[in-house]
Amino acid sequence: MTIPQQRARATVHDVAAAAGVSRGTVSRVLNGGYVSPAARSAIEAAIQSVGYVPNTAARNLVRQRTQAVAFLAHEPHPLFLEDPNIGSVMLGANEALSLADYQMVCLVIDSVRDTERVSRYLAGGFVDGAIIVSARSHDPITRAVTRLALPTTFVGHPPDLGTMPWVGIDNVAAAREITTRLLSTGRQRVAMIAAALDRDSGADRLEGFRQALGERFDPRLVAEVPLYEYGGGLAGMEELLRREPAIDGVFAASDAVAAGALEALRSAGRAIPEDVGLVGFDDSTWARRSRPALSTVHQPAAGLGRRAAEVVLAQLRGEEVERGGILLDTPIVWRESA
Repeated sequence: MTIPQQRARATVHDVAAAAGVSRGTVSRVLNGGYVSPAARSAIEAAIQSVGYVPNTAARNLVRQRTQAVAFLAHEPHPLFLEDPNIGSVMLGANEALSLADYQMVCLVIDSVRDTERVSRYLAGGFVDGAIIVSARSHDPITRAVTRLALPTTFVGHPPDLGTMPWVGIDNVAAAREITTRLLSTGRQRVAMIAAALDRDSGADRLEGFRQALGERFDPRLVAEVPLYEYGGGLAGMEELLRREPAIDGVFAASDAVAAGALEALRSAGRAIPEDVGLVGFDDSTWARRSRPALSTVHQPAAGLGRRAAEVVLAQLRGEEVERGGILLDTPIVWRESA
């Protein structure tokens, strides 16, 4: 059997010969420079005829760029797949990066070993920048990107970021507003299932709840769970019902947590919203698919991802970026659950 020979890759020289122009003229077209319309038309036709494909790897080596940006999510692997917000943030970021002809490299950090591996990867120069989601205080990855001076944008605002750029929402104000709205329905014993208190979003939502309650705040009516997940909501609601059976209102720190709380309330024979008003946070698919549908805070997850990517790209272009943080709006979406 005769093995067909692989066709040689077309080069800039081939394009120049086919177009009847110099190699330098072809290079100007490929690099976005100016040439006459006639020359550009001839070069574009020649590229098609000889089948020329730019050697992106070689070009990036010369420019010392990878054309890749890392998307780092600090979440347990099961939660990364379960949480629709992370997916929306990721897709929003990918949309902006794709428009700028950048690849997105997704890295999930779920252990100390992951942290060490990812830190080495970033130090190896495999990406030009990074978008970091769900970072905690005193995070080793935050220290790593700071040390490397890697163009980075955070989604959320751990308190030790310093002047590094970030995009996010006002979790305190949003939590205070939806809790106040829940109280306005006449609820007297309002509790909270507080999640992820080791990151700014969780701690800020608890603070907003506390502000809305004021002197009525009762720490016994706060159940703390580690993650924004369904199982945490189920366990947290069961604990609250044991502490205070007369609860008639609940603010869950996320929609996934609220969905778990909804199941626990149903199992306890409580009708929603007749017996207990329930609200969540995110306006994710958890909220829309629950029955009754959840009243919640709309978190613009895809918008956060897009904006974070745009800020990274601006840094890569050498532009000055906002160092004080960029906040997106979070309107309340009121549905049947409250």
